[in-house]
Amino acid sequence: MTVRLVTGSRETLPWSAVSRQTAPDQPRKADRNIESFDCSRHRRIWTILNLGPYDLVLSLPGGSVNPTPVVFIHGAWLHASSWESWNERFASFGFAVCAPGWPGEPATVGEARRHPETLHELGLDALTDHYARIVRSFDTPPVIVGHSVGGLIAQHLLGTNAGRAAVAIAPAPVGHATSLEFGEPWPVSMDAGRFRRLFANAVTEQESAELFERHVVPGSRRLLAELGHGGAVRHPRAVVDHGNTGRGPLLLISGQEDRLVPDHVTRALYKSYGDSTAVSSLKQFPDRAHSLVVDSGWRAIADYVLVWLAELGVRG
Repeated sequence: MTVRLVTGSRETLPWSAVSRQTAPDQPRKADRNIESFDCSRHRRIWTILNLGPYDLVLSLPGGSVNPTPVVFIHGAWLHASSWESWNERFASFGFAVCAPGWPGEPATVGEARRHPETLHELGLDALTDHYARIVRSFDTPPVIVGHSVGGLIAQHLLGTNAGRAAVAIAPAPVGHATSLEFGEPWPVSMDAGRFRRLFANAVTEQESAELFERHVVPGSRRLLAELGHGGAVRHPRAVVDHGNTGRGPLLLISGQEDRLVPDHVTRALYKSYGDSTAVSSLKQFPDRAHSLVVDSGWRAIADYVLVWLAELGVRG
């Protein structure tokens, strides 16, 4: 895969890689900020990410597959199918994607709602060990991308040198109890109203309702207790290794309207990595809430992650 930063449209590039220009027979779509072209004469697939002051041009040789796996780990109250759009986006760049559910997670959202008991007693040990086995099963160390509780697990696994790099999106708090910005503990279950108020507060009421019906499943009472829910003692594995200088790069992402994992919590977590010489990065997204990986703005988050990985040289 090749990477090139384009600061304007005058640089000499194949026509399909030049930003802000209309390729022959390829009219621009005003309602999308991504364009893809199959430039057969160059035998490459070009994708242009329009990122404001510059464009990042990524290309993959035609027919090749990036051998770097990406493992997606979802958080509490969401089903594994919530990563569907991310799977397709990363796969379009040739990554080998994998979004396994939690151990014992039903195959569909509907089934999970009909059988809430299947996840109620799932604990942090079982969850962490489950994903550790998956991550370590790859011949090539994968990139680990986690949201919420999945972000905590992603950091933990990276700290044990289990992955090549990790992205923790609105990660569950480390070192103190899970609580909302106004002191209320995380709820075990989400109804549509609570989901709107706590999870999808930065989107419209209609979109929140649609997201709830499509993605939300019951949570785990035991897991939340082990994260400090309701004043319980936090589990020993609800921590990460901040001092491991040999780990892979870490990207922390926050939404500045997040009520479940407030932005200041993720900023404090970023500062806790300050003494490590390993790569740590923080990206804050304004006007985004905890639903940032599944709502209508998900692609901006996903593409930022793709750019970050490309700049690190994470490719085949």
